[in-house]
Amino acid sequence: MTIYIENLTFDAVIGILPEERLSPQKVIVDVQLNYEYKKDAFINYATLAKFIEDDIKKSKYELIEEALLSLHVRIKSSFFQISSIKLKISKPTILDYCDVSVSSYINY
Repeated sequence: MTIYIENLTFDAVIGILPEERLSPQKVIVDVQLNYEYKKDAFINYATLAKFIEDDIKKSKYELIEEALLSLHVRIKSSFFQISSIKLKISKPTILDYCDVSVSSYINY
Protein backbone atom coordinates (compact mmCIF):
# COMPACT_ATOMS: atom_id res chain seq x y z
CA MET A 1 0.00 0.00 0.00
CA THR A 2 1.27 3.51 -0.75
CA ILE A 3 0.27 6.66 1.11
CA TYR A 4 0.85 10.08 -0.42
CA ILE A 5 0.72 13.29 1.58
CA GLU A 6 1.29 16.16 -0.80
CA ASN A 7 1.63 19.88 -0.18
CA LEU A 8 1.45 19.65 3.61
CA THR A 9 1.87 23.38 4.20
CA PHE A 10 2.53 25.24 7.44
CA ASP A 11 4.78 27.92 8.91
CA ALA A 12 7.83 26.90 10.93
CA VAL A 13 11.22 28.17 12.04
CA ILE A 14 13.77 26.43 9.83
CA GLY A 15 17.05 27.91 8.63
CA ILE A 16 20.41 29.22 9.74
CA LEU A 17 20.14 32.89 8.85
CA PRO A 18 19.29 35.21 11.77
CA GLU A 19 16.03 36.34 10.15
CA GLU A 20 15.02 32.71 9.59
CA ARG A 21 15.49 31.97 13.29
CA LEU A 22 13.19 34.83 14.31
CA SER A 23 10.19 34.41 12.03
CA PRO A 24 8.40 31.28 10.89
CA GLN A 25 8.35 30.78 7.13
CA LYS A 26 6.26 28.68 4.79
CA VAL A 27 7.35 25.04 4.62
CA ILE A 28 5.87 22.39 2.32
CA VAL A 29 6.34 18.67 2.94
CA ASP A 30 5.60 15.86 0.49
CA VAL A 31 5.62 12.26 1.66
CA GLN A 32 5.32 8.97 -0.15
CA LEU A 33 5.50 5.83 1.94
CA ASN A 34 4.92 2.15 1.42
CA TYR A 35 3.76 -0.33 4.00
CA GLU A 36 2.02 -3.66 4.26
CA TYR A 37 -1.63 -2.87 4.90
CA LYS A 38 -3.45 -4.89 7.52
CA LYS A 39 -6.90 -3.96 8.73
CA ASP A 40 -5.78 -3.91 12.36
CA ALA A 41 -2.42 -2.20 11.64
CA PHE A 42 -3.06 0.56 9.13
CA ILE A 43 -1.35 3.97 9.07
CA ASN A 44 -3.66 6.89 9.72
CA TYR A 45 -2.57 9.55 7.22
CA ALA A 46 -4.07 12.38 9.30
CA THR A 47 -2.02 11.27 12.31
CA LEU A 48 1.10 11.07 10.14
CA ALA A 49 0.56 14.56 8.69
CA LYS A 50 0.09 16.04 12.16
CA PHE A 51 3.17 14.16 13.41
CA ILE A 52 5.32 15.71 10.66
CA GLU A 53 4.01 19.23 11.20
CA ASP A 54 4.42 19.05 14.99
CA ASP A 55 7.95 17.66 14.70
CA ILE A 56 9.19 20.39 12.37
CA LYS A 57 7.52 23.17 14.34
CA LYS A 58 8.83 21.90 17.68
CA SER A 59 12.37 21.10 16.57
CA LYS A 60 13.14 24.40 14.80
CA TYR A 61 15.76 22.78 12.59
CA GLU A 62 18.62 24.88 11.24
CA LEU A 63 18.90 23.03 7.91
CA ILE A 64 16.21 21.37 5.83
CA GLU A 65 18.67 18.50 5.39
CA GLU A 66 18.69 18.04 9.18
CA ALA A 67 14.90 18.06 9.25
CA LEU A 68 14.75 15.51 6.46
CA LEU A 69 17.13 13.03 8.10
CA SER A 70 15.54 13.43 11.52
CA LEU A 71 12.04 12.94 10.11
CA HIS A 72 13.07 9.66 8.48
CA VAL A 73 14.18 8.31 11.86
CA ARG A 74 11.23 9.67 13.82
CA ILE A 75 8.59 8.53 11.34
CA LYS A 76 10.04 5.01 11.07
CA SER A 77 10.24 4.65 14.86
CA SER A 78 6.62 5.76 15.27
CA PHE A 79 5.14 3.94 12.28
CA PHE A 80 7.05 0.63 12.36
CA GLN A 81 5.21 -1.01 9.46
CA ILE A 82 6.74 1.36 6.87
CA SER A 83 8.94 -0.41 4.31
CA SER A 84 10.10 2.69 2.40
CA ILE A 85 9.66 6.42 2.60
CA LYS A 86 10.36 9.34 0.29
CA LEU A 87 10.37 12.80 1.87
CA LYS A 88 10.66 16.21 0.27
CA ILE A 89 10.82 19.46 2.22
CA SER A 90 10.48 22.77 0.39
CA LYS A 91 10.96 26.37 1.42
CA PRO A 92 9.10 28.25 -1.34
CA THR A 93 9.63 31.78 -0.03
CA ILE A 94 13.31 31.77 0.97
CA LEU A 95 14.43 33.03 -2.46
CA ASP A 96 12.36 35.43 -4.56
CA TYR A 97 13.10 33.68 -7.85
CA CYS A 98 12.67 29.96 -7.03
CA ASP A 99 11.56 27.29 -4.57
CA VAL A 100 14.24 25.43 -2.64
CA SER A 101 13.73 21.76 -1.78
CA VAL A 102 15.60 18.75 -0.44
CA SER A 103 14.42 15.17 -0.82
CA SER A 104 15.55 11.67 0.05
CA TYR A 105 14.34 8.11 -0.24
CA ILE A 106 15.01 5.28 2.22
CA ASN A 107 14.08 1.66 1.68
CA TYR A 108 14.02 -0.25 5.00
